[in-house]
Amino acid sequence: MKIKEEIKRLNVGSGKDYKKGYINLEGNKDFKADYRHDLSKFPYPFKGNYFDEVYCSHILEHFDNFYGVFNEILRITKIGGVVHIRVPHFSNGMGFATFDHKRFFAWETFEKIKRGNCNPKYNNFEIIFKRLNYLSKRFFFINWFLAPIFNTLCRLNLYERFFCWIIPVHEVEVKLKKIR
Repeated sequence: MKIKEEIKRLNVGSGKDYKKGYINLEGNKDFKADYRHDLSKFPYPFKGNYFDEVYCSHILEHFDNFYGVFNEILRITKIGGVVHIRVPHFSNGMGFATFDHKRFFAWETFEKIKRGNCNPKYNNFEIIFKRLNYLSKRFFFINWFLAPIFNTLCRLNLYERFFCWIIPVHEVEVKLKKIR
């Protein structure tokens, strides 16, 4: 009889969002964490190809060295593993109120990263899910109503071109599957 292997999950930069069932990695001593590590220092305290799932919610926008952090996250994710990312959209005005935000993201950001528009080409992941979320989780109904409309307009390259400053987006959410 084969014993089922436990799924290994990591919550990078957990902050206030400490997740049960995850290893919570945080550099800030003000927050509860399972591992304390400065996330701008590499390598992270995990072996390569270790995690089945890596969750990064509103953390990637804080780093000077985005590609270093992104490379490290991909390094510790297993082949076949999923990296779930939530980052602020460039039209999110509240994001500008936080001075430590170094960058914002768009519908096409991770496609451009994959193609190598700004850095060496990444051929080790594929995008398996992508959407824009309009407001925080408290406003589920508005997200339920607007998200399908504007995500369709994004696929047509219309939302960010014509509508994002009329109805701003809160965040870009993507899931990447590591393939190499």
